[in-house]
Amino acid sequence: MTVLVTGGAGYIGSHMVHALLDAGERVVVLDNLSTGFDWAVAAAAPLVVGGSGDQTLAGGIIREHGVDAIIHFAASVVVPDSVRDPLGYYRNNTVNSRALIACAIEHGVRHFIFSSTAAVYGNPVEIPVGEAAPTMPISPYGWSKLMTEIMLRDASRAHGLSHAILRYFNVAGADPQGRTGQSTAGATHLIKVAVETALGLRNELNVFGTDYQTPDGTCIRDYIHVADLVLAHCAALQALRSGAPALTLNCGYGHGFSVREVIDAVKLVSGVDFRVTNAPRRAGDAAMVVADTAQIRQKLAWRPQYDDLAMIVRDALAWERKLAARRTANAPRAAFARI
Repeated sequence: MTVLVTGGAGYIGSHMVHALLDAGERVVVLDNLSTGFDWAVAAAAPLVVGGSGDQTLAGGIIREHGVDAIIHFAASVVVPDSVRDPLGYYRNNTVNSRALIACAIEHGVRHFIFSSTAAVYGNPVEIPVGEAAPTMPISPYGWSKLMTEIMLRDASRAHGLSHAILRYFNVAGADPQGRTGQSTAGATHLIKVAVETALGLRNELNVFGTDYQTPDGTCIRDYIHVADLVLAHCAALQALRSGAPALTLNCGYGHGFSVREVIDAVKLVSGVDFRVTNAPRRAGDAAMVVADTAQIRQKLAWRPQYDDLAMIVRDALAWERKLAARRTANAPRAAFARI
């Protein structure tokens, strides 16, 4: 049987494809390449270019490749952008997910793993936040993901679709083997932005909000290495195949770092004291979000292998250097092609 990975040419999706192939799985990728890259997809995984909401296309892939499981990453993920373009986020994240879920049910897919987010919690009342905490998103991004969670649960109860909902905290780092990483131009992830600034690819780093009710006034997040995150997906898939009931699990480490602490870590690892400026708060940002990870550790026996901020930064920095070298190597050919 085959695993269909939507968004498999993107940041987390491309890591997932490598992890599945490493585990001996057959994989097919569906990605519209709006933010992903065809070269980021492992050579052993066929890439179909198209949208996850195209039911005719998705249905054909499921039939042709014998898909028994879908891991659904394809989505728009920038919180401030969702505030500016809520309808775009509801279309891409919610409407397209509804279409994919319907397609999975129609074609007999047995297992569905959904890429959700800690943004469904909004500003949590208690820290660390557990899966049973109230879901009160403060951004259209968070709402778009929560709506999909609800649809998936309801559809699964009605049609017997085995599923897992994994709520990501802040994903960072890159493949320790250097095969893939965060490659999207203009990405807003803090560690990505910080390493770009350390390498001179940005003139400065903006700290959005310094007056939060946190020890140093900046937002606190639970940063999880992308390699540990995809291992959680592998564990969830095996659990579903073994007959586990529906799962809703936090994916984080259970401790957080402030924006300033992350910046200090990047400066230390890179050896560069880059420029940092203060800026107003961004709409949709919560003050502090840290995961309670008891459930994922218990239900999946998941044990992180990369729970170290310096290691996350080192891998992100190594990938950024490799990506910069790739751009330099490809620049002359791209320029020639335009002549």
